[in-house]
Amino acid sequence: MSSNSEFLWYIPNDVKAGHRGDTAAENHNSLDTLTSQAKALEAHGWKGALIGTGWGRPDTFTLATSLAARTTTFEPLIAIRPGYWRPAHFASAVATLDQLTGGRVRINIVSGKDNLAAYGDSEGDQADRYARTKEFMRLVCRLWTEENVTYAGKHFQVTGATVEPRIQVRGDRRHPRLYFGGASEAAERVSATEADVQLFWGEPLDGVRERIERLKGLSTELGRDLPPLEFGLRITTLVRDTTDQAWADAEARVAEMAKTKGEGWQDHREAVAVGQRRLLDLHARGEVLDDNLYTAPAQFGGGGAGATWLVGSAEDVARSLRKYRDLGITHFVLSDTPYLSEIKRQGDLVLPLLRD
Repeated sequence: MSSNSEFLWYIPNDVKAGHRGDTAAENHNSLDTLTSQAKALEAHGWKGALIGTGWGRPDTFTLATSLAARTTTFEPLIAIRPGYWRPAHFASAVATLDQLTGGRVRINIVSGKDNLAAYGDSEGDQADRYARTKEFMRLVCRLWTEENVTYAGKHFQVTGATVEPRIQVRGDRRHPRLYFGGASEAAERVSATEADVQLFWGEPLDGVRERIERLKGLSTELGRDLPPLEFGLRITTLVRDTTDQAWADAEARVAEMAKTKGEGWQDHREAVAVGQRRLLDLHARGEVLDDNLYTAPAQFGGGGAGATWLVGSAEDVARSLRKYRDLGITHFVLSDTPYLSEIKRQGDLVLPLLRD
């Protein structure tokens, strides 16, 4: 697999224990526990981790800052919502953390539903929501790359704004990468012009191929003025020593999810967005698609990255990930539970097969 592929994990950042079948320890969300995961990621070949966000969860930026301070190479992929931050305040916070960590910050912009009223935010229809996201992303990047910025948009305004410290250019990295998800037409139009990396949920290869082609076409059609859009995959990888053992464990886990109606798995079930609906509909095509993409979890409460799983031995899962790589995926955000032991197991067994 090409050396430009990057492998990240996932840190759930949830007040409730037992997220997606994780060990339900009392101290699951303590700084020591989460630091142990970040340090294990450093030790077992991972670049960093996506950190979950949402009202009712601990503040993602605060946790990312704390973990960055306790590690040396760990790169937090910090999920944030535009309505939760003002652009200039956000640009300043990121620039500060980026400077303090020597350029380790990545950002995942989330436009999905949240309890907006709880923090004084509101938004209009889907078109208005994505128009605001587009403004936010464009303005933040301007604040990182220009000085004395004046901007008057429908949603945001700044006058004579210069963010300090200045973002340091590092090779071809002009500023922290902006990752973005979303499968609706409105979301894809934002991604095509403003994002650095488009993240996909675990769809079959044909679906990912089709979306990559469409996004590349949209980038051209809409006059993208940034470097070419890159692509990432966010998916659960259930890896065991043998193929048979992996499938036995996967089926047992889904049976358990059926009993509990997927409790602890529904991060993305409050409002079924277009991308989530695509995952739910996959089961109609079959319980296993491609070689080992398991669609049953979505039927029993699995949401987002927990909706479809790549199941098998390390060799099976690595082979499937290489097929996504062949389509143009270069950013992989993997996970399974228990989080800590799987960081080590998959880092030691799967990542070496992807770096050959």
